[in-house]
Amino acid sequence: MKGLYIFLGIVLLLVLVGGCGYNGMNSSRVEVDHKWGDVQSQYQRRADLIPNLVEVVKGVANFEKTTLTDVIQARANATAIKIDPKDLTPEKMQQFQASQGQLSQALGRLMVVSEQYPQLKANENFRDLQSQLEGTENRINVARQGFNEVVTTYNVKVTSFPNNILAGMFGFKEKAMFQAEAGAQSAPKVKF
Repeated sequence: MKGLYIFLGIVLLLVLVGGCGYNGMNSSRVEVDHKWGDVQSQYQRRADLIPNLVEVVKGVANFEKTTLTDVIQARANATAIKIDPKDLTPEKMQQFQASQGQLSQALGRLMVVSEQYPQLKANENFRDLQSQLEGTENRINVARQGFNEVVTTYNVKVTSFPNNILAGMFGFKEKAMFQAEAGAQSAPKVKF
């Protein structure tokens, strides 16, 4: 009889430890999904500002049409990529980051070219939209940092023993994080 109690005690202990491990991983996964939603929301905010910016810029006579076309195309490409937070693989994250990076580059070129148009720089709507875009870029960065923090916590949980055993049994997989763009570690060269 004593052996049966010991056996049942061990089974109960394993169930409790397993349940706590599962609940912890599930809680972390839900937090990752939530933070991914925050990231997408900030990227959507940026995408929503772009048509207004393009319309204001179009109002300026002789503005470079290819620059506007590039921004419009980059926005279309960036908003076309949808990633399910349950399937955040490194490949899909890289694809998402690449499309968002192209949009950032196109917007950067637009801002550089806009410097050549004093009437555009003087336009209050353009300045307001430019300010909103700058603020949105900061929000995107904060959302990405928050996402990477919860993904790190989640990944540690699903790869640490004994949770890694439960993770394999219940389909918890590591999630991809945002990575710095290639060449980001090199400081830009400034010449006077």
